[in-house]
Amino acid sequence: MIDILEELYPEAKAELDHENPFELLIATILSAQCTDVRVNQVTKPLFQELKTPEDYLALGELQLAERIRSCGFYNSKSKNIIGTCTRLVSVYHSQVPDSIEELMTLPGVGKKTANVVVSNAFGIPAIAVDTHVFRVSNRIGLVDGKDVVETEEQLMRVIPKQRWTKMHHCLIFHGRRVCKARSPQCEVCAIAELCLELKRRRNHVAKQKKSS
Repeated sequence: MIDILEELYPEAKAELDHENPFELLIATILSAQCTDVRVNQVTKPLFQELKTPEDYLALGELQLAERIRSCGFYNSKSKNIIGTCTRLVSVYHSQVPDSIEELMTLPGVGKKTANVVVSNAFGIPAIAVDTHVFRVSNRIGLVDGKDVVETEEQLMRVIPKQRWTKMHHCLIFHGRRVCKARSPQCEVCAIAELCLELKRRRNHVAKQKKSS
C-alpha cells in the first residue's frame, strides 16, 4: 500500500501556501475545521501585510478576527494566534521552535499542528493525523486505531520513519481525490484489491447472495 500510494502521488505535499515556518504555523492554526483552499484565500492578503509575530500583535485580536472571519471559529483562532505570537516574541525571540514539545506550548497548537510544522517547515519526520489520514488509514486496513492518538502510534510503527512525512501527504491526497468520506471511488482506486473495507463489503455481499 505504501509503495503504491507513493508512486500514485509523487507530487504529494502540503497544500497550505506558505514561505516560511511562521506562515505555515499561522496557516495550520487557521486550517482547523476549514479547507486548505479557504485558508489560502485568507492568508494570501494576510501574509502580504503581516510578516512577523510583532505585526500580528500590532494589529490586535479584534482586527485579526475580522481578517480571518471566513475561516470559521475566527474569534478563538484570532485569540490563539495572538497568544502564540505573544509567546513567540517573549520566549522564542520571534522564531518558531522546531520541536513538537515546544510547539505544543503555543496556544491553539496541538499534536497534529505541531507535526505539520516540524515535518513541512523543518524536515523532521512526523505523521499528522487529520480527518483524511484517520479515515483512509483505518478504512484501507493500514492500521486499526480507535482514535487519532492510537492511529498515529500505529502508523509510526508500520511506516518506515523516513517515509512518515511523504505518507502523511499521500494519505491526504488519496482521501481528497479517491477515498472520500461519503462516496469512496473504489472502482478507480489503485489499492482496491488490498483494501480491508472493500474486502468486508464484498464478503457481506457474498454472504447475502448465499443466504438468499
